[in-house]
Amino acid sequence: MKSFYRYIFILFVFLFGTLMMGEEITGEIIVFHAGSLSVPFAQIEKAFESQYPGTDVIREAAGSREAVRKVTDLEREADVIGSADYTVIENLMVPKYTEWYINFANNEMVIMYTEDSRYKDEINSDNWYEILLRPDVEYGHSDPNADPCGYRSQIVWKLAEKYYGVDNLYQKLADNCPPKNVRPKETDLIALLEAGELDYIFIYKSVALQHQMPYVGLPEQINLKSTKYADFYATASFDVTGKEPGEMITQVGQPMVYALTIPKNAPNPQGAIAFIKFVIGQQGQAIMEENGQPPINPPEGVNIEKAPHEIQDFLKGGAND
Repeated sequence: MKSFYRYIFILFVFLFGTLMMGEEITGEIIVFHAGSLSVPFAQIEKAFESQYPGTDVIREAAGSREAVRKVTDLEREADVIGSADYTVIENLMVPKYTEWYINFANNEMVIMYTEDSRYKDEINSDNWYEILLRPDVEYGHSDPNADPCGYRSQIVWKLAEKYYGVDNLYQKLADNCPPKNVRPKETDLIALLEAGELDYIFIYKSVALQHQMPYVGLPEQINLKSTKYADFYATASFDVTGKEPGEMITQVGQPMVYALTIPKNAPNPQGAIAFIKFVIGQQGQAIMEENGQPPINPPEGVNIEKAPHEIQDFLKGGAND
């Protein structure tokens, strides 16, 4: 009889441990995310699936606004949204499609180039706009209406006009960047850059680091990295399309903040919760750091009282404990 009870006790301990380890998390987990999250999220996917072998993370990269519109406009189901700008979730998803989000990482704008780019040996953080405005130079950016990197590039140009004291600099940069040099998301521009169709592209520092590409760093006063210059960033803005046809939203310059949320119609909410906890936990934050996207530590929940209790408890307990 003692052996029987001992067996029952061991079985109970095993089953309880299995539940505690999260092995009950199974199935597909659909993640729509910013293109600039492609490299770190690919690594996170591999690590997550190793920890939860019953899952299959299915990722779709796009400009953040395009990623969100897959849910809001095309009525597609997703378990997790990873946006390069928290305001995309705030402006396009709240309150109908979600009511909360978590700010989890930062970034900054740079100008990426190749060893074949014209005037690569001359360009620097002081003269970059002069180099770009030369008649034989081609440069590009992503679509502001599809991708935060696109409207952030425009805000950088407007801030540069003030910072360098050059009259009409924004308009000159805009006039010399034709529509053919604009692509839906920032990572689409890399192919044009590598093919020699473009000499320079405005992109996130993390993307340049992940692709081991040279880049020009910009002063903190205009690169949208530092909270120290948040007030100056806010002096520039750019209008993008809103929720409804003909509606416009004004994007105001501010430090870059990436965000995560779970749409209300997520088909695998438990999988989504586990994935988000992994991203903002120790392993996820280490992967983000390694890929040039410094994690916000601790992560910042917004309207988090409306999030699943598992997310609330995880944040209250300290994501990195």
